[in-house]
Amino acid sequence: MKPFDYQRAHDVAQAVATVAAEPGAVFLGGGTNLVDHLKLGITAPELLVDVTRLHLDEVEELGDGGVRIGAGVRNSDLAAHPLIRQRYPVLSEALLAGASGQLRNAATTGGNLLQRTRCVYFQDTTTPCNKREPGSGCSALGGYTRHHAIFGASEHCSATHPSDMAVAMLMLDAVVEVQGATGPRRVALADLHRLPGDRPQDDTILEHGDLITAVELPAAPIARRSRYRKVRDRASYAFALVSVAAAVEVADGRITEARLALGGVAHKPWRAERAESALRGAVADDEAFAAAAEAELARARPLEGNAVKLPLLRGAITAVLRDLCEEDSR
Repeated sequence: MKPFDYQRAHDVAQAVATVAAEPGAVFLGGGTNLVDHLKLGITAPELLVDVTRLHLDEVEELGDGGVRIGAGVRNSDLAAHPLIRQRYPVLSEALLAGASGQLRNAATTGGNLLQRTRCVYFQDTTTPCNKREPGSGCSALGGYTRHHAIFGASEHCSATHPSDMAVAMLMLDAVVEVQGATGPRRVALADLHRLPGDRPQDDTILEHGDLITAVELPAAPIARRSRYRKVRDRASYAFALVSVAAAVEVADGRITEARLALGGVAHKPWRAERAESALRGAVADDEAFAAAAEAELARARPLEGNAVKLPLLRGAITAVLRDLCEEDSR
């Protein structure tokens, strides 16, 4: 491990100004992703700016029924919070599926959103990787791709975003509050992460020095009946092969509204807009659920090693929608 300097920030403005002024500086929150990358030699920052004492660790109820989540709220605390469990159960389920208890106790909301995309070659510094070294090549091409993307990949990268929490927040139409060198701004979570294109080194649209300070969940009655289903190689702590965050409203046996987001399938959390459109107005039965899954899968482009994700995703979408509609009919 290379030596680095450490500084504890006392307020948001100081933290942002310090990192923005130093090209080799990064923010330090829970550190669950950053410390791994320090050990692996993936990153070597010159300065760590500790933002854990900035009082960004509250969950607040908003006047319109929404919820504001501080970027420093720990994943365990967020999953257990009564407002989240009651109004956004999909988020609680996603967090509990996301990691071990020890990691959830340390990981923060802001840090969870900013996890680097997952790939065995990105984590192996002996192999070429366009995410680590732009222009060096992608070792996943013709390599091991079981966990790689089936949507939105490019010839430069097919890695997938690892966050379960982000998938649930995308389905909930979350908005991210960001403090940058030029002031605060709000970014729809749908716009925060990006597909690889020819710049796979850029996981998000954030600039150097931008700090996530909070996430706002809008009021959404549909979210009270929402579920998260994760398919993985083992039931204990593991990243998703595929995952589904879903919520539906049903009236007189037909689906009046549907929201779906997918994980483990793209460089960013993936909003299943085609599946949503296919569900609206459809009879709430397995035939409609399967048709919605096929509508989304029509644009999938699996690699040689991950075609298994197609039936897994088809089954997960159908199962979670069936569960939700059965709950709604009771």
